[in-house]
Amino acid sequence: MSHVSPRKHTSDAQPVSPERTPLLSLHDVSYLINRQRLVSHVSLDIGAQETISVIGPNGAGKSTLVKLILGLLAPTEGRIEAHQPLQLGYVPQRFSVPAILPLRVKDVLAQADKRRLSREQRDYILERLSLADLLSRQMHHLSGGETQRVLLARALLDKPNLLILDEPMQGLDPDTEALLYAFIDALPEFLRCAMLVVSHDLHWVMRGSRRVVCLNKHICCEGQPAELAVTPEFQDLFGHHYEQPYVHKPHACEHHAPHEM
Repeated sequence: MSHVSPRKHTSDAQPVSPERTPLLSLHDVSYLINRQRLVSHVSLDIGAQETISVIGPNGAGKSTLVKLILGLLAPTEGRIEAHQPLQLGYVPQRFSVPAILPLRVKDVLAQADKRRLSREQRDYILERLSLADLLSRQMHHLSGGETQRVLLARALLDKPNLLILDEPMQGLDPDTEALLYAFIDALPEFLRCAMLVVSHDLHWVMRGSRRVVCLNKHICCEGQPAELAVTPEFQDLFGHHYEQPYVHKPHACEHHAPHEM
């Protein structure tokens, strides 16, 4: 990712908790196509082992933000700075395999770097995600929930220090959704990492993350899902969908940022 610049550490830095150890920073990042801003002046710090939920309406730029962090897009303005070497894991919202392609579950999982985890640790992931019986199945024969379990396992087998989940529960049955939420809520120590979760599931967002970022092309508001109250910023976007939204420290914010330069 040529747009991600590493930062040198100084020896006199004060120790911080693992969750808040700097991992990645976005500095005034924008992305424009044909003079239209898909993401506008986003500044965001991601700490190691920190879980951040990103919410926002359709067309808010959430997927564009994910692509910028993954390095699939380069910012047209601003920069992205890595404070330590990044090992990225990614679980997309949708993944389809053509029926003509003979790709088995074990073929997908075999692409992971086996040096990063022990055999016991790899077996733990397969067991917790109930994948042992699926290893010989063709990917195009899997249900949506089975596919998401495979993709999550594949991402974790590379032992990422930043795991990005882009609407990972979209369209899943309740049992699979509960299994995946329980798994990512209680990752064992050897899998602990920063997580950026794009989600429409506000109930999980409120209980499953320490920090919530509300995006509507720019960051409208952010903070901890602490108290059951309504702020004007959140109510404008989600009040009619969720009766107990998170509370952040209010600040001046224009939700309807201009889309044109």
